[in-house]
Amino acid sequence: MKNSASAWPVNRIKPYTDYLRVEAGLSENTLLAYQRDLAKFTEFCHDKGISKPDQLSPLLLQQFAQYLASLKLATPSIARHLTAVKMFLRFHLLNSWVKKDVCAALESPKLWRRLPGVLSKQKTVELITAGDPENELYPRDRALLELLYATGLRASEAANLTLKDINFQIGYIRCIGKGRKERIVPIHQTALDAINDYLRDLRPKLLGSRTTGQLFLSRTGQALSRIEVWRIVRRSAIAAGMPGKITPHTLRHCFGSHLLQGGADLRIVQELLGHADVTTTQIYTHVDQEHLRAIHKKYHPRG
Repeated sequence: MKNSASAWPVNRIKPYTDYLRVEAGLSENTLLAYQRDLAKFTEFCHDKGISKPDQLSPLLLQQFAQYLASLKLATPSIARHLTAVKMFLRFHLLNSWVKKDVCAALESPKLWRRLPGVLSKQKTVELITAGDPENELYPRDRALLELLYATGLRASEAANLTLKDINFQIGYIRCIGKGRKERIVPIHQTALDAINDYLRDLRPKLLGSRTTGQLFLSRTGQALSRIEVWRIVRRSAIAAGMPGKITPHTLRHCFGSHLLQGGADLRIVQELLGHADVTTTQIYTHVDQEHLRAIHKKYHPRG
């Protein structure tokens, strides 16, 4: 930063993120987000002339929250910033670098529980099958899309899959989710067939003379990135005539919602999605209620 006033938070951020990576098992994406959030906090401290952690006060943290709001950030973004700062300062407390917890009275903004975008079953199939079969990468893209809908995997989880993670005989995949937590998810035969087609014909061509255990490969034979997974879903959505915000998470939402519509138990869906808290999964029950309400309105004689 510009001068020594900002040296305190900067010097402490790396040991803090190392702690989160090793002890808390947070994903790299979460760590990067926290680092960006703390960079904003660092700038704020610098502007306020804060050079030592014991100069912080509950009032100053409330001012930081107000500053974030003045930037017109979305409520979830503000909440994440404040969480990053709270954890950062409690890391100081854990290491006896400060004597009191100045975050105790800091409240995160209330988050409205937003219903995720969910496609109908027919629209989901249209999305998955919208690609051009003449495109040389179609088998890979089709296999990826079938997999996302069949398992509810996150984009990063799908990108990180290896050949060893799929059991074709029993019909399940093993994936590593948030916090390095492993889970086993059954996979539908339709998705298995699409993956087999991709493995048989296209993957060897993409791989060439290279050696890798990664399941999904790019055009150059490298492991497919999370961003590329997003692009594939987006291209398919455009091809299907769906101009709205369609992402890999849309297919994850469809997976959870369609299971519940079909009568699946909430706890089972929680396990399949890898949610640590069932309240996160309960949002799909609201989606299902919206579905029922729409049917009632459409077909009830007084609707």
